[in-house]
Amino acid sequence: MIKLYGFWRSLAAYRVRIALRLKNILFEETEVDLLAGAQFKPDFDALNPQHAVPVLEHEGQHLIQSLPIIEYLEERFPAHPLLPTDALGRARVRALAQIAASDVHPLIVPRVRNFLSAEMGLDEPQKLRFIQHWFGMGSAALEAKLAREAETGTCAHGDSVTMADVVLASHVVGARLFKTDLSNAPTLTALVDRCLAQPAFDPGRLTQGH
Repeated sequence: MIKLYGFWRSLAAYRVRIALRLKNILFEETEVDLLAGAQFKPDFDALNPQHAVPVLEHEGQHLIQSLPIIEYLEERFPAHPLLPTDALGRARVRALAQIAASDVHPLIVPRVRNFLSAEMGLDEPQKLRFIQHWFGMGSAALEAKLAREAETGTCAHGDSVTMADVVLASHVVGARLFKTDLSNAPTLTALVDRCLAQPAFDPGRLTQGH
């Protein structure tokens, strides 16, 4: 049995949860209460010294970082593929995913928001402006690629769900939580809304706040 260490408001854990569901992989989830500081306890430090979720436990090994975890699942459980068969397609899907997961998400996580408060003296409205800025920048880049490129279909790449859709769903869910204006990203939001209609993309408590 695969074990996922996650948290209800973690966008990164949400990505892995979607991938597991799409691939019909049975798993059990252990919640790591990030709000209570459970990520800093010795037992979790032994799993991930970065003190972050998700962590995927499989066959005695512990994997970290959502995109490498999804790629691992893709290699070990090839049914219901989340990457295209061609090299160019895989590169495009990975690029779309990286815009959201690597260029935007790291800037809006709690440890960054806490630093902005404690070290930079930003108040809540200023922090919200910071977060919305980076969500907006990422959304504009994603919209440009999705709207301009012929490879975009009903999903981010063609008409089948890929890793790109998984990550873009987490991006849009996060952007909406922080009340980011996404009116300039109609292709992106329409695509994600189609994904969110599928049970595998259920965000659960994520929609309740940050």
